[in-house]
Amino acid sequence: QLQLVESGGGLVQPGGSLRLSCAVSRFTLDYRAIAWFRQAPGKERAGVACLSVTFAGTAYADSVKGRFTISRDNAKNTVYLQMNSLKPEDTAVYYCAGGRGRLCSLDRTDFDSWGQGTQVTVSS
Repeated sequence: QLQLVESGGGLVQPGGSLRLSCAVSRFTLDYRAIAWFRQAPGKERAGVACLSVTFAGTAYADSVKGRFTISRDNAKNTVYLQMNSLKPEDTAVYYCAGGRGRLCSLDRTDFDSWGQGTQVTVSS
């Protein structure tokens, strides 16, 4: 399993931006999909964005399309989630996850490595 460490969460006003980072201990982005999930209080963990280098693909939940962007930095062994135009409903704990394979997915059952999570709060 991969070790993943998230950072970059915090408190931001509606309409603001944040960038989350996911440091991957064993850089296998060429062999595994990496995704961001989020879990709000009382709700199930849900997929937000996925990146698969092998299949040159990304995927986004409908609720974040056009606002969030997933990307990677090979030199830093890091995957990012740039979040713009944030809304109060984006408030959640955000998790980075490593996939069981190379295909991009927003289904949590396709992922077997998880970070500890980072809190994002969107509030005025």
